[in-house]
Amino acid sequence: MKQRKVWRQPLLVLAVMTFFFMLLFYEDNKYHTPPPYGKSGMISLVEADLEQRNPIFLIDGWLLTDARVTDKPTYIGEFSNLQRRDLDVFPHGQAHYQLTLNYDGTDRIVSIDFPQLYSEYTILLDGTKLDQGTGSGRITFLLTAGEHILAVETKSVRGYYSGMYFPPALGLPETLFQVSSIQGFAYALAFLIPLALSIFTLFLWRTGGRLARWFGVLCCSYALYMARYFVFLLSYFLPVSIVKYWFLVQSLAMYCLCFCVVQLTVLASGAGRDKVWRWARRLLLTISAVLVGLSLLIPILSWAVFVHGRLTDFYYVVTFCAAAFFSARGVKAQSWESHYTLVGCTVFGAGLLANLFFSNRFEPIRFFWQFEWCGLLLSLLFGAMMVARSRRIIRENDILTNHLEEQVKVRTEEVTQLLEERKAFFSDMAHDLKAPVFATQSFIEAIRKSGVGVDTELQNYLDQAQAKQWEMARRLQGLSTINAVDKIDEERVRVSVREVLSEVYAAHCGEAEVSSIYFIVEPPEQDAFLLAQPEKLNILFENLIYNALKATPQNGSITVSAKSGKDKIYMTVEDTGCGIPKEELPLVFRRFYVGKNNKDTGTGLGLYIVHGIVTELGGTIEVHSTVGEGTKFSMEFPQAK
Repeated sequence: MKQRKVWRQPLLVLAVMTFFFMLLFYEDNKYHTPPPYGKSGMISLVEADLEQRNPIFLIDGWLLTDARVTDKPTYIGEFSNLQRRDLDVFPHGQAHYQLTLNYDGTDRIVSIDFPQLYSEYTILLDGTKLDQGTGSGRITFLLTAGEHILAVETKSVRGYYSGMYFPPALGLPETLFQVSSIQGFAYALAFLIPLALSIFTLFLWRTGGRLARWFGVLCCSYALYMARYFVFLLSYFLPVSIVKYWFLVQSLAMYCLCFCVVQLTVLASGAGRDKVWRWARRLLLTISAVLVGLSLLIPILSWAVFVHGRLTDFYYVVTFCAAAFFSARGVKAQSWESHYTLVGCTVFGAGLLANLFFSNRFEPIRFFWQFEWCGLLLSLLFGAMMVARSRRIIRENDILTNHLEEQVKVRTEEVTQLLEERKAFFSDMAHDLKAPVFATQSFIEAIRKSGVGVDTELQNYLDQAQAKQWEMARRLQGLSTINAVDKIDEERVRVSVREVLSEVYAAHCGEAEVSSIYFIVEPPEQDAFLLAQPEKLNILFENLIYNALKATPQNGSITVSAKSGKDKIYMTVEDTGCGIPKEELPLVFRRFYVGKNNKDTGTGLGLYIVHGIVTELGGTIEVHSTVGEGTKFSMEFPQAK
């Protein structure tokens, strides 16, 4: 049932496109305008004909003279070039088109537009040259009663088209201005909208991947193709070489657009690595290269223009078949982009059929050719797909973000609970082990004092047992210290550095004085503030100064100083003690590490706790020491805002 609903959209789009193309055929078609019509080299005009809503399109009645014929009756658009389906004849050369204007009415100022002359041209009226150039031309003159001979001379040496292929339009200057203004505005929108979409995709190139990049190329290709209107409109101001060779740029843009349609369909269907697509891509690229080669060979080989036209139609058919095939693959794979690709394939196919069915029967007055309408619709359609894709990605990211936040919250609660359980476990374990550990110590001391049966061997065993017991006691003391630090769960507050150093001095100056050690505190010149827990700061300095007191001899000094920077606070604790060996410096902050100078008294947790507190406050700590000269601990903290 779902797949049936998917196929309803393309059928509806096909019906709408068919209705739209038929509306264009009857309402915006040069070949479907009312009389007057030319015949046998003449067109008869009256004043009322000039007052119509649309210009008079000079389609019929022209007499053609070239290297093979003289005054051959023809209509503009009957043949795309001077070859006229004779493959033995070159499609280029000189041609002369002539039409007699038989006017019956008052004198009027009129203009004639000659659109997209893919040749060098000269326009004459009654033998007087009024315009000359390459591209599009316009003449304005006074139309008087009687007969006037309008002649167009063309000369072409390259390109698919030659001679005069698009019908001129005759009318009052204001009528032609109105028509050209509407057409110029329409082409400007068709040029700028895809260009804006391609700029929009620049922001998606990193996140949108290949789909966004190919959509950008499609939009640029269509914008380049639609620029032809302005190239011929501005042919007076552009270099002649640009106008002459624009047919090649235009062809390349159309080939690239068709290839992008297939590429987007393939990516949307997820068949980017499929072997079928590899072969189809090679075929499309090969045909494109051959078409470009044929375009360059048209001036040399007489049959190249015919083969080029047929191969171009074949290229369009192959691209449509490839797009349809991979669109169907996308539906089968239930790709969410399949709705867009199916509709895009339908639009592409409708344009292809219209291009074949209305060949030499349709030319727009104010707007675009059917295939150009399809290119604009494809740009908008794939643009809507990219917007929907971006919204879908954003929505999925929001869902993932919310889910991730929930998962982080759950995991945080689990970790918090686990840490609380760990704290409780170590606290209970330390409490329960104290009694047997100290009881064992008492038993060892009792055996030593009794001296009963204590020989040298037993004395050695007692020494080893007492050492292990002392090690266990130190570990228990360390666990108690860690538990004491962990139990500090008060909120952080703004703490004055000067007040902290003042408390540090009050707490340790007496102990330093008893040990005959100079204790110096240097507060910052300008007070600064830390965001911390005061109790943990006391533990931090207590451990550092306790180590310094043990390492510093009499008449030595311990200096605690602080300085404030722009966003940082720098603190140091420096002593003139025994120092730390160079090989031990990288290990001093490890848990339970005891240096060789502290084997009998250290627990291996003091500096470990210091490092943990500093890190918790968002700071860093470094140690510099020289044996026999002293040790310096340097800390850096962020200032509280």
